[in-house]
Amino acid sequence: MATLEIKNLYASTDGKTLLRGLTLTIATGEIHALMGHNGAGKSTLVQVLMGNPKYQVTKGDILFDKKSILKLSPDERAKLGIFLGFQYPVEVPGVSISNFLRAAYSRLKLGEKSTLGVLEFKQKLAPLLASFGVSDDYAVRYLNSGFSGGEKKLGEILQLAVLRPKIALLDEPDSGLDVDALRKISRQLSRLAPELGILLITHY
Repeated sequence: MATLEIKNLYASTDGKTLLRGLTLTIATGEIHALMGHNGAGKSTLVQVLMGNPKYQVTKGDILFDKKSILKLSPDERAKLGIFLGFQYPVEVPGVSISNFLRAAYSRLKLGEKSTLGVLEFKQKLAPLLASFGVSDDYAVRYLNSGFSGGEKKLGEILQLAVLRPKIALLDEPDSGLDVDALRKISRQLSRLAPELGILLITHY
């Protein structure tokens, strides 16, 4: 079981303190929802947890499985099993969802010098696409390029299903979704939740 511990955390940027004395523990199988108005520091928290160099931790600690990760880069934190779902996923024209996921999976699971074969990964991805209720055509589309809000968020949850991180930090996964899209995202998150620790950021 994985545990992410936030202990008396203070963080700032450009000399302005944005987080003050936050303490929270997230463990496998738990879902924590953090709600607040715009500017309350919700998105700042997940950026700090992932090691965004824009923010400085001035006091407190962040522990992953009892070990401090304050000195680790965002990439190193991701390799440990911490996943960040963006509020506004970036469009990557020219890179298909399948190729992006294959590269990310290979790097996390096999190391930098090995890449899972196209056919082998396709066989791994196919049942996941079916469980998400999307066709194989979805995987050959360019990552988030021309996607609706629901398609972008679904892509992030698909990343969770493929990469199987230990802790997921989801920044407003409900933002901009209609009722049907929200229901689909919620269903997939519920299916993955028993194997994850989830911090869910929302504005309401």
